[in-house]
Amino acid sequence: MEKHINTPLKKEKIKNLKVGDYVFITGIIYSARDAAHKRMYDALSAGEELPFSIENNIVYYMGPSPARPGQIIGSAGPTTASRMDKHTPKLLEMGLSGMIGKGTRGRDVIESMKKNKAVYFVATGGAGALLSKCIKKVKVIAYDELGTEAIHELYVENFPVIVAIDSNGNNLFELQSQIS
Repeated sequence: MEKHINTPLKKEKIKNLKVGDYVFITGIIYSARDAAHKRMYDALSAGEELPFSIENNIVYYMGPSPARPGQIIGSAGPTTASRMDKHTPKLLEMGLSGMIGKGTRGRDVIESMKKNKAVYFVATGGAGALLSKCIKKVKVIAYDELGTEAIHELYVENFPVIVAIDSNGNNLFELQSQIS
């Protein structure tokens, strides 16, 4: 089923998103990859605040390539989500409501998603140039010294994703293997 949602991604919207749904996101999302996740986790462990409010927000596992002249962002494809699994349950406990990446998630993350009512979307790997066209505004908000792995605030319009794991733990990857 095709659905259009606007951020912030609150719990009442999440419960209506089911595995396999095609979703088009409009609003603010944040990019954060491995190095940024480690920094956020370390900050939380030290009792520090995160550089943005995680509650009801979506994190896109992406590190953009440099923008070409006349563009606001370069290629903006997803990275492998499982690399963030170590840090994800803590962010879910703090209210993170959605994640965008590619590939499967670990059992601990899925259990935390069910407990905290969150959703995992996949974006098409290899389509970073096309996905970048949905990104209308970009600004670095934290960890600028990390370069492309800095945290970016992105304003997106009709950003295309698929619900891979819904808030009930239904998993597109498991369903696909059962069909094969």
